[in-house]
Amino acid sequence: MNFIKPSPQPSPRGRGSKNPAKKRVVILENLRSLHNVGSVFRTADGAGWNKVFLCGYTGCPPDRRIEKVSLGAEDFIEWEKVENIAELLDKLKADGFQIVALEQTPKSREIFTENVSGIEKMALILGNEVTGVSEETLDKCDLHLEIPMYGQKTSLNVSIATGIALYALR
Repeated sequence: MNFIKPSPQPSPRGRGSKNPAKKRVVILENLRSLHNVGSVFRTADGAGWNKVFLCGYTGCPPDRRIEKVSLGAEDFIEWEKVENIAELLDKLKADGFQIVALEQTPKSREIFTENVSGIEKMALILGNEVTGVSEETLDKCDLHLEIPMYGQKTSLNVSIATGIALYALR
């Protein structure tokens, strides 16, 4: 089943913060927690990103668990449910998007030092809360970025990492 949310209405506060010169989309690959999905909707809207793709078994609106955290942000940002992430990435690449994974890999570069200001069209992929972005998806990415970790833990909750990344890559 393929759900497509129509283009969002302007913010009731009239901020219109999306940058027309840059196209930014978020891709969620197999997120388990609908609360994390809701958080991504709210953060993507707040950071002025254009669209959220919900891939694989990632849940989608309408769902009260998403809405509890998103506070209705899914009504203000375009979103689409896509089963096959490989086909989506091929379409985005054909449309000129740079595909970027937020994941710790041997090829990862630090998100705060990598210059991405020249990327006009970017698709940022975030993976499952436990297993991360799949190897098949990582192979299709143009760039791997990571958030540096300075404590004992080596990762952040996906919704927290998303918030950091969406503002850093805006």
